[in-house]
Amino acid sequence: MTEGPLRVIVVDDHAVMRAGVMALLASETGIRIVGEAGDGRAALALVERHAPDVALVDLRMAVLDGVATTTEIVSRFPRTRVLILTTYDTDAEIERAVEAGAIGYLLKDTTREQLADAIHAAARGETVLAPRVAERLVARMRQPAQVPLTAREADVLNAVADGLTNAEIGRRLVIAEATVKTHLLRLFAKLDVNDRTRAVVVAMERGLLRRP
Repeated sequence: MTEGPLRVIVVDDHAVMRAGVMALLASETGIRIVGEAGDGRAALALVERHAPDVALVDLRMAVLDGVATTTEIVSRFPRTRVLILTTYDTDAEIERAVEAGAIGYLLKDTTREQLADAIHAAARGETVLAPRVAERLVARMRQPAQVPLTAREADVLNAVADGLTNAEIGRRLVIAEATVKTHLLRLFAKLDVNDRTRAVVVAMERGLLRRP
C-alpha cells in the first residue's frame, strides 16, 4: 500500500457511472483517482502505468469483462486489489468474481461512506462484501450439497431456455416427448422449482447452466 492517499482507478463501460463514482469520491482526502477505463483491456494498461492500490471494476464490459480483468490483475499485478462494483448480485456472478481473486464485491447502491470505507479496507487486504452479497453467500453455504445436472438434463434445460415446447425438444434431441417430461420432472426436483422458467433461472444462478 502506498503512502499518502490511496491510488484508485475506476473501470466501468458506462461513462456516466464512471463520472458518478469519481464525483462521489472527489471529497475523500484519503483517496485519489489516478485513472479511468471503459473496458478491461484499457484497465490493464492503467494498472501497469499507475500501479494503483485498488481497482474498482464493473462486471459486464466489452473487450474484457470484469472477471477476466480481475484474473489478469491478480496474476500480473498482485499489489493492486480488485474491488467489484456492479449492479449484479446473482450467486453465479458473485462466485465467478470471488474465484477470480476479487477482494470485495459491492453493489452500485452503496453510499459514499461505505464505498470509501471499502476501498480503505480492500487496500489493507480485508475482504469487503455488500450486506446483500454476504447474505447470499451465507445462504448458499447453508444449502445442502448441490446435485449436478446430467448432460441430457442440461440439454433439455438449454432447449427450454431457447423457448422450445416439449415436442420441439423431443425432435431436437431425438427423444420421446414423454422422456422430455420425465427429464423436466427430475430437473424440477433437483432445483426445487415448480415451473420451466424458474428452473432455467435457478440453474443459471447456481452456475449449472451457461448461456451465451
